[in-house]
Amino acid sequence: MTTDLAAQDLLRAAGIGRPDWAVVLGTGLGAFADALENPIAIPYAAIPGFPQSGVSGHEGRLIAGRIGRSRVIALQGRAHYYENGDAAIMRTPIAMLAALGTGALILTNAAGGLREDLAPGTVALITDHINFSGRNPLIGEIGDARFVPMVNAYEPSLNARFRAAAQRLDMPLPEGVYLWFSGPSFETPAEIRMAVMLGADLVGMSTVPEVILARRFGLRCGALSLVTNYGAGLFGGAPSHDETRKVAADGSADMVALLTETLREPLSEKLA
Repeated sequence: MTTDLAAQDLLRAAGIGRPDWAVVLGTGLGAFADALENPIAIPYAAIPGFPQSGVSGHEGRLIAGRIGRSRVIALQGRAHYYENGDAAIMRTPIAMLAALGTGALILTNAAGGLREDLAPGTVALITDHINFSGRNPLIGEIGDARFVPMVNAYEPSLNARFRAAAQRLDMPLPEGVYLWFSGPSFETPAEIRMAVMLGADLVGMSTVPEVILARRFGLRCGALSLVTNYGAGLFGGAPSHDETRKVAADGSADMVALLTETLREPLSEKLA
């Protein structure tokens, strides 16, 4: 039995069925899981094939529950490419979510802002990405399924849901292109200037390989960044992990509010 099917069986044995939504929670954003009603929590260590993250700010738990009329799975933390050099490190969790019949996958992250309006504490909608790292989680796969189209990878209908939810909350929701650096070191000012020239608005060390994997397994995707710093050399930016964790924790309330408002209705239902 493959690890993703073994993981699927474990979740079903725990009473977790098909989720309407799944959310991957980035650094400092684990508080969203507290919004789930009647939660069932399972440590990643208990789930076959789930990678363990050694990054502070990532709890390493799967939590299933409800928000409004929706069934939701929250992955409280993720493993990163920079932890072991494997771009496909999140393959098993994402394959498992697809096997469960998940309606859509929402990725969240802590990111650096490259525009002045993308100040620390801002929640931003990702509309496209640049895979600057050059790594791809589908390298080594066999068969035509590896040739994944990436037009509208960040699905326009999900983006529209986020915009509508932000409007109801009277919350600004700037949009931008996310550029993936491999990490774990932060970017140099020269690299940030290059990212701006390439058309990036946000930079970070995750999300892109997960979106590629999700599209490979047929999942609909949306993504949000919580801006935790300006890019190095921009508007006084000199990012550090301590700053990332602190700003993410302090600014998570807006992210939680937006996710809660967006996910309270299943995808098959029309938003009120």
